[in-house]
Amino acid sequence: MNEIDKLAWLYIKDKQLLGARSKGKTTFYIPGGKREPGESDQAALIREIKEELSVNLIPTTIKYAETFKAQAHDKPTGTLVKIACYFADFTEEIKANAEIEEVIWLSYRDKERCSPVTQIIMDWLKSQEIIA
Repeated sequence: MNEIDKLAWLYIKDKQLLGARSKGKTTFYIPGGKREPGESDQAALIREIKEELSVNLIPTTIKYAETFKAQAHDKPTGTLVKIACYFADFTEEIKANAEIEEVIWLSYRDKERCSPVTQIIMDWLKSQEIIA
């Protein structure tokens, strides 16, 4: 079984989750990405979020949330994605960069517009009363 190992940044504002959509796609994801060889979770998350959203995560505020697994979106059946999620504060202003075409605020009712693993993460955030 194939497993894609990723990291994601959970940023919540006014009970909504920051979501991103890549160029040419219609599905929303949680910003983040994959580690480079030898890279720590923290270093990879800081690098990926800087690349995608032009913001600098503040290392001392990065806190582990939870890890989730689901069928990977747009991949062959049996390909799982495992995402370790983190909360963090940041500096600068969020704006789409690199492969990201759009950033939006997602409420729980937007769940169907998101990838399978993002839907599971949104269920968890809702159960924790973090998003509405």
